[in-house]
Amino acid sequence: MIQIALVDDEALFRKGMKLLLEDYEGITVMLEAQDGEHLLQQLRQASTLPDVLLLDMKMPNLNGVDTAKVLQEAFPTLKIIVLSTYFSKAFIVNMIELGAGAYLPKNANPDEVVATIREVYSNGFSYNQAVLEVIRDNMLQKSKPKMPLSFGVDITSREKEILQLICEEYTTSEIAEKLFISPRTVDGHRNNLLEKLSCKNVAGLVVYAIQYQLVKINPETFWFKKR
Repeated sequence: MIQIALVDDEALFRKGMKLLLEDYEGITVMLEAQDGEHLLQQLRQASTLPDVLLLDMKMPNLNGVDTAKVLQEAFPTLKIIVLSTYFSKAFIVNMIELGAGAYLPKNANPDEVVATIREVYSNGFSYNQAVLEVIRDNMLQKSKPKMPLSFGVDITSREKEILQLICEEYTTSEIAEKLFISPRTVDGHRNNLLEKLSCKNVAGLVVYAIQYQLVKINPETFWFKKR
């Protein structure tokens, strides 16, 4: 069962989303909040954290951007999906750099929302075509890659293989099968990458890998294609 948290200042939207999501098998809404402050209060008191957070951008008291900044430090394992009417390039790039695993418009098809939830729950991220175009444009605007904060860190050939496959949206079990290693070994390499590159979660790892060209990607193709 995927445990969902909903954060939006519109009560009607929250109630509608709750009814919609729980109509799908394997999904339940365990927490609702009206803004970032309300969310953080509940998370700090919760005995169990939600798996995926659906986060609005414009909210009183603590907006989506500031909430994501706090979550990145206090609850780095919480997977974030932005669900907002604000779909500008600046917002998307900012939230992805803060570790958002997906960014969807509020008028997205319910099936797409649920599919994204499941993808983010399994893989840590799910970027649709519109978001991929923003990532591509952001990459093309960079005349040269910035010097990574972790410059000089030694990444093994196996870690590079696993990083590539993570960015190609393979799951832990799929990576294990492809490389003939155990899922626990894959988890160990992924955790080493997170630590070495100072990333909080898989979404941050993917963004870092693309930004500093640690994986093979052609921006003109938007994204990797599984074979």
